[in-house]
Amino acid sequence: MTQPSHLTARPAPSLNGTARAPGDKSMSHRALILGAMATGTTEIEGLLEGDDVLATARAVKAFGATVERLGVGQWRVTGQGGFRTPADVIDCGNAGTGVRLLMGAAAGYPITATFDGDASLRKRPMGRVTDHLERMSARFDWSGARGLLPADLTGGSLSAIDHVQTVASAQVKSAILLAGLNAVGITTVTEPEPSRDHTERMLRAFGAVVEVETLDEGWRVSLTGGQALTGTGVAVPGDPSSAAFPLAAALIVPGSSVTVEGVMLNPLRTGLFQTWIDMGADLTITNRRSSGGEEVGDITARHSRLNGIVVPEDRAASMIDEYPILAATAAFADGATVMRGIGEMRVKESDRIALMAAGLAACGVAVEEEAEGFTVTGSNAVRGGATVTTHGDHRIAMSHLILGLAAEQAVTVDEPGMIATSFPGFVALMRGLGADIAEA
Repeated sequence: MTQPSHLTARPAPSLNGTARAPGDKSMSHRALILGAMATGTTEIEGLLEGDDVLATARAVKAFGATVERLGVGQWRVTGQGGFRTPADVIDCGNAGTGVRLLMGAAAGYPITATFDGDASLRKRPMGRVTDHLERMSARFDWSGARGLLPADLTGGSLSAIDHVQTVASAQVKSAILLAGLNAVGITTVTEPEPSRDHTERMLRAFGAVVEVETLDEGWRVSLTGGQALTGTGVAVPGDPSSAAFPLAAALIVPGSSVTVEGVMLNPLRTGLFQTWIDMGADLTITNRRSSGGEEVGDITARHSRLNGIVVPEDRAASMIDEYPILAATAAFADGATVMRGIGEMRVKESDRIALMAAGLAACGVAVEEEAEGFTVTGSNAVRGGATVTTHGDHRIAMSHLILGLAAEQAVTVDEPGMIATSFPGFVALMRGLGADIAEA
């Protein structure tokens, strides 16, 4: 099927209805990887079938696991207790989380593997993970510039390390812990603020012993090498990062009320929801329950008069992927919304600070960009009427399409095909709520 070259969102009279969030991307990657590292069968329900996760599924199959799709969101992974040397290059597509976690997992085994990705992934820094894996005695050989894909990994015979992070990063922490499973000694990762803890939770579900110590500032996670994983069942809850888009639309389009069911409420992932509440959003959570070891609930957002705030910098780790959609909603708030301490946004699929600032400015929004953040000064009327360059970044595309639903004039984004990396049903879901999003 040919992907459209552009998508356009036109002002909507109101959005109403109920939708279900797609499976959480972070947990989907981890379920596949841990299932492949384990011995036995792992049954996964609710797996996100976006391009990034499917790339990870192909990768773990190449590493020797049996991977079967049983139905929509239902997958079975049968692991052999470790990875083997793959026959071909491990192509991770655009999956930054996938490649970094796979490198960590593969480093613990006496194998060789070549990792690569698409043009976007080849520009993203791998050294933030590989430097620490090299400290554990893994070896990386780079085809081009050091720290950029493609890269050849030689693993095995690892030694544990004590790693202290200066910036909380779940990808770095997870890669080190996955390598540490097969390292000699006790591997520890200390963080200034806790990053998302899906790896720690899921490792325990697969039978590993993981210790977490709360410190005066942050926490320390540790595990002893040589532990074996056993296949288990994993129920993947709805992705809060994806749920954010229909909820944001409801907040900024007059007359709207939207409920998204089954959203993960892990406190290390709900920073955006708390920020919206701080801004005055009418946001309610009902039907709280447990799914896959995580608390989930149904979130309802209603059109709200938002006020600009200074977002606490220590909240960044819990919402780093949600700053683009926060910036889009802040465009409609009264006053300035200040977002700082988010320099990591510049090394995501794109420089998200620069692209959001440029896109919002093109739509008539006042934006002040800084090295580690930006400030959006909103108003009740956003002009829109622009074509936004996304550089193939799914969150940049979706954020500006949501903005277009509440702007005075339509907003168009280029390269929308990349939305399928994290939210393949985005357009259909939004149309089902009443959004006018179509090919330009």
